[in-house]
Amino acid sequence: MSETWPAHLAVGAVRFARPTARFDETLTFYRDDLGLPVLAEWRDKDGWDGAVLGLPGAPVHLEVTHHPHSPPPPAPHPENQLVLYLRGPEARDTAAARLTGRGHRPVAASSAYWPERGAVLFPDPDGWLVVLAPWVFGVDPVPRPPSG
Repeated sequence: MSETWPAHLAVGAVRFARPTARFDETLTFYRDDLGLPVLAEWRDKDGWDGAVLGLPGAPVHLEVTHHPHSPPPPAPHPENQLVLYLRGPEARDTAAARLTGRGHRPVAASSAYWPERGAVLFPDPDGWLVVLAPWVFGVDPVPRPPSG
């Protein structure tokens, strides 16, 4: 696995943006229920509401936006996922307990890959999936599925 960006692509940060039809509920899910810090937020900026969530100092962000006159957002697909690689099973269990304690329920994955490796999936208010994986990609070994 490469450790550096290609010379022609001097990226300093990455932001994934997606629209939502349920801005307030989606913001509550990611900010309050999951616990991601809000790095920026705006209301009615040229008609748009939005928020950038992430970890302070980390160069990867999730942006959710809403405009009342936009076409409806695309339907969620089970393979469109926000994967949070957590620092072990205890961290996964803590995050999952926080979500279930706030009324969210895990859902089945569309493939066996995630559950075989100990991950838990939760839908956000639009039905997009958040994967809580119990290892850090590129740092920890990927858990092996149980032999059977």
